[in-house]
Amino acid sequence: MTVLVLVAAVLALLLGGAGAASAHAGLSGSDPADGSVLKTEPQHVTLTFTESVSFSDDSLRVLSPANERVNPRPAQHADGKENTARVELSGKLPQGTYTVAWRVVSADGHPISGAFVFSIGRPSETAAVVATDSPDDTAVGRLYGVLRHVAYSGLALLVGAATFVLVCWPTAGAPRPVRRLLTVGWVALTASTVALLLLRGPYESAGSVTSAFDLGQLGRAVTTRSGGALMARLVLLAVIAVLLRRWARRFDGADDGARPPEPGSRDRQVGALLAVALAVTWAFAEHAAAGIQVVLAMPVAVLHLLAMGVWLGGLITLLLLLRRRGPADQGVPASAIARFSRMAFRAVAVLVGTGVYQSWRQVGSWEALSSTSYGRTLVVKVAVVVLVLWVASYSRRWTARLVHEASPAKAVRVRAAERARVAQTVGAPPAPARQDHDTAPDAPAGDGPDEKAAPPASDADTYRRGLRRMVTVEAVLGVVVLVITTVLTGTQPSRAAGEKAAAASVADSGVKVLTVPFDMGTANHQGTVQITLSPGRVGENTVEAVVFTADGGLASVPELRVTLTQEELGIGPLDAKLKNQKGYWAAYDLRLPMPGEWTVNVTIRTTDIDQVTVRETVRITSVPR
Repeated sequence: MTVLVLVAAVLALLLGGAGAASAHAGLSGSDPADGSVLKTEPQHVTLTFTESVSFSDDSLRVLSPANERVNPRPAQHADGKENTARVELSGKLPQGTYTVAWRVVSADGHPISGAFVFSIGRPSETAAVVATDSPDDTAVGRLYGVLRHVAYSGLALLVGAATFVLVCWPTAGAPRPVRRLLTVGWVALTASTVALLLLRGPYESAGSVTSAFDLGQLGRAVTTRSGGALMARLVLLAVIAVLLRRWARRFDGADDGARPPEPGSRDRQVGALLAVALAVTWAFAEHAAAGIQVVLAMPVAVLHLLAMGVWLGGLITLLLLLRRRGPADQGVPASAIARFSRMAFRAVAVLVGTGVYQSWRQVGSWEALSSTSYGRTLVVKVAVVVLVLWVASYSRRWTARLVHEASPAKAVRVRAAERARVAQTVGAPPAPARQDHDTAPDAPAGDGPDEKAAPPASDADTYRRGLRRMVTVEAVLGVVVLVITTVLTGTQPSRAAGEKAAAASVADSGVKVLTVPFDMGTANHQGTVQITLSPGRVGENTVEAVVFTADGGLASVPELRVTLTQEELGIGPLDAKLKNQKGYWAAYDLRLPMPGEWTVNVTIRTTDIDQVTVRETVRITSVPR
C-alpha cells in the first residue's frame, strides 16, 4: 500500500506539474532590428542572445515576402561569439517585408524560439507563416518533461538504496526488497535516459515523436552538450549494472545461512565516485552550467542532487524494510536506524545550505519571489521543505526512543530486573507454588503484584510502528519536493527572466519606429511617413524619415521637417534639421536632454505651396546603467 501511495503521488504530481518549461536564454538584439526598414538589402542577419546558444542546420530561417527561404547556408556563430547566430543572405533581394524565424538551444539545454520582421525599401504584405507555440507545448516537449521526472526519481532510488546498504546496514543488500529497489532505480534511470536521448533531437528541432528514431538527428543530438551528458550517463549506468550484479552474487553466496559479506572501504569509494559522476551529468547540462558563478554552481548542484538522493532514496529504503514482514531477527537493527537518522540529518542540512545558494543565484531579488513563475514555485518548495523538517523531527524522536530501548545499558537493567524477580528463602526449601511458577513456560514475567515489572516486550514494536508512520509521511512529502525540484529545473530562473526583460527593454528602446498617416492633398490619397529614431534614448540620436504613397511606393517631397517637444517640462521644439538623402531624409546629431513622453511634429510639403503637419508621441528612455 505504501508503494502504491508513493506511485500515485508521483503520477498525480507529474500530470499536474509537468507544464511547459521556460528557457534560460533570451534574444537581446538583432541586426537588422525588428520592424526596421532598410534602404538596401543586408548581407547577413545576426541574432544576439543573453547567453551562449547552440543550433542545428535549420535553426535560423529568413523568409521572403513570397515565403521562400533566402539564406542558402546554415547559421554560424558571429566572430566566434557563442551567444550569437548569423546567416548569410542571397545576393539580390526584392523589396518587401522579410520574416526571420529562429529556434536555438540555450546553455541549460532548453530550446527557445521566436520570429521578427524587417523590410527592404518598403513594407509589404508577407506570406511567411511561423509557428508561435511554446517550444515545450508539444507532444515531444510534454513527454520530455515527464521523462525528466522519471530520471530524477531513478537517481534518488539508486543513490539512496545503495547508500543505505554501504553506510547504514551492510547486510541490507541480502533482503529482496532492497535488491528490487536498486533494480527499479537503475531501470527507471536507464530507460528514461535512453528515451531522453532519442527525444533530444525532436525536442531541440520541434520535430514529431516518430522522428526520434531518425539516425541523422540522433547523431547531431549526441554532439550537443545535453546529448553528451546523456551518453556519459548511460556509460556510468552500464558500469553500475556490472557492480550491482557482482554484489548480488556475493549476497547469493551467503544464502545458505552464512553471514552476508560486508562492503569494504573500496566498495564505498567506488560507490561514492559513481554517484558523483552521475550527478555531474545533470549539473553539466542544466541551470548550473549557465548564468553567474558557474565554477561554484556546478559542485553545489552536484551536492544538492546527491543529498536529495541520500535522503529521499534512503527514506524509501528504510520504509520498505520497516514494513517488511518476517521473523524478528530480520528486522532493521536499531543501530542501522540510528546511523541513517544521523546521515539523513546531514543530508537535509546539505540540501538546505545548497538550496539557499541556488535560490539566491537563480532568483536574484526578493521581488522575484512573487513576480516570476520560478520564484512562486520556489516559495511552494520552501513551504513543503519546512513541513518535511517538522515531520522529520518526529521521526528522530521515535528513532531516539527505539535506540534507547535497544541500548546495552537498557538490556542490563532489564536482565537485572528479571533476575531480581525470583525470591529465595535462605535455609528453607522453595515453596511448591513458587516452584510451579518457575516451571511454567508460558507465564509472563513481571505479573507479581509486589514486583517491579520490566518494560513490556512490545515497546520496541510500538516505537517501530510510530517510526514507520512518520517515515511514510516524510517519504511522501519528499516525493513532492522531488517533483517541485524537477519543475524548477525546467523553469526559467528569475534572475535570467530579469536579464531577458532588461535585454528586451534595451532592444525595444534601440529603435523607435513611428508610422504617421497624412493627407497628400489629392482626393482619396492618404500617404504615410515613417520616422525612425535610434537609439530612442537620452543623448544623441539618429532620425530617418521615409514618405510612402497610398499604394506603398516611395514618395518624393520638396521638404520634410521634424521637431520634438517635451510639453510637460517646456522643452522644445527641437528641430531635427533633416537633410534630403535622395530617397529619404536623415539627421545624425539630434540631442534629446530628458526622458519621458515627447511630441513629434512632422511637417510635409507636398507641393511648392501645399504642406501638412501631423503629430505623434514617442517615449524617450534614459540611458541604461
